[in-house]
Amino acid sequence: MANYESKNHRGYHRDRNQRPHQDQRRARQTERVQVEVGQRFPLTIKRMGINGEGIGYYKRMAVFVPGALTNEEAVVEVTSVATRYLRAKVHRIRKTSPHRVEPRDSYADQVGGFELEHLDYPAQLAFKRDVVAQALERYQPEGFHSYDLRPTLGMKDPYGYRNKAQFQVRRNAEGQVEAGLYAERSHDLIDLPTCSVQMPVTMTVMRAVVAMLQDLDMPIYDEEQKSGIVKTLVVRAAAHTDDVQLVFITNSPKLPHKRELLERIANELPQVTSVMQNINPGETSLVWGDDTRHLAGAEAITEKLGDLTFKLSARAFLQLNPAQTEVLYDEAKKALDLQPGQTVVDAYAGIGTIGLSLADVAAEVRGMEIIPEAVDDANANAAANGITNAHYEVGTAEDLLPKWVMAGFRPDAIVVDPPRTGLDATLIETILAIRPSKLVYVSCNPSTLAKDLVDLTADYRVEYIQSVDMMPQTARCEAVVKLTRRQ
Repeated sequence: MANYESKNHRGYHRDRNQRPHQDQRRARQTERVQVEVGQRFPLTIKRMGINGEGIGYYKRMAVFVPGALTNEEAVVEVTSVATRYLRAKVHRIRKTSPHRVEPRDSYADQVGGFELEHLDYPAQLAFKRDVVAQALERYQPEGFHSYDLRPTLGMKDPYGYRNKAQFQVRRNAEGQVEAGLYAERSHDLIDLPTCSVQMPVTMTVMRAVVAMLQDLDMPIYDEEQKSGIVKTLVVRAAAHTDDVQLVFITNSPKLPHKRELLERIANELPQVTSVMQNINPGETSLVWGDDTRHLAGAEAITEKLGDLTFKLSARAFLQLNPAQTEVLYDEAKKALDLQPGQTVVDAYAGIGTIGLSLADVAAEVRGMEIIPEAVDDANANAAANGITNAHYEVGTAEDLLPKWVMAGFRPDAIVVDPPRTGLDATLIETILAIRPSKLVYVSCNPSTLAKDLVDLTADYRVEYIQSVDMMPQTARCEAVVKLTRRQ
């Protein structure tokens, strides 16, 4: 739980020789704290952690309280006890934050994706900038105290933005088909008849399909029995073309009543332009399987970002917030400041959204992605937009970039948009070896960003970090980092 350290304990990072002694003191303090699940006590919330929980201290032991806000005073009830921290829930609030608001979704405190819906939006934007600052304070990359942390760029209307709904499907005890998200830290499904952060069309399609599954008595997957077929429904909408894709993720290739189901979708949901099936057999933590099949309509949908058109296959990655995606990519393009004739590598490229937006200036764009369908989409998107100087390959950035360098290709600029795990160590080594003059890091996880900056700042200077709110009402924060090579 090092991500949630209090300011009182941050100093040990500056003198690592002191850490064992501090750890011993903490251990002695913890031994003296006797706490049981269900115990209640008053707690003042000192600050908020990176996952949006309120953090207070009970006899010097950190207590993480979802739904509590900075400076609130509450009576909390312990829900779990760990060696060095406690988890608790709010029993009663004695002193309420002026930034507290009423959530639009009644289940906001039960499932993920709504961690900050009880916090007013200006305070959410300030929190997300602070999350970046917390991560930098923890890992302390070179010069972090002087970084230009710019105010978070938010939305005028921070609701109804999510272009994709990915809901688990189960039958409840009464035999009714439900679709929704798991309750926090469990596999208890919470049915979501409405969802304020989703684009309305995704919920319209989702609820209509759930009703069809019920009417047709479709075999729904049962986790305990490990039987049944329909596991998950995925609905993705294109904001600028009105295309909608529906994907059934199933436990087997079989889809009983397929003909009747597809007929009803065609008749009752004309907005659905693509229907696919993804097969993911057995018990697994992964939502998607490797086998995706075409059922009806087109095999992909089309989205527009700026002046470019993008094809989206079922498994292709695209940011969940179309309006803020354009803001994010404009910031990345501005930070890269590519000049005519320069070459650029688009690492973790997805369907080519960032790299293709740079092709009008670059001499050449090369990109890579590990999902073959996404690479096919990226190359098809280049062709569809008349772009001839961009090419994408299947593989990891850490494998392909050294290969390209060995073959004589040395990019002038690199833009990286890694998953939440951050950059691979081999990729960082390659970047530091070839030392492109320009480097832009698009991050979806401030903690791994700060960790990666520890290595990158050996050769690069952080010009600024621009946080962008891609997912309002959640604790998630994206950031664009402009780095320039040290002379």
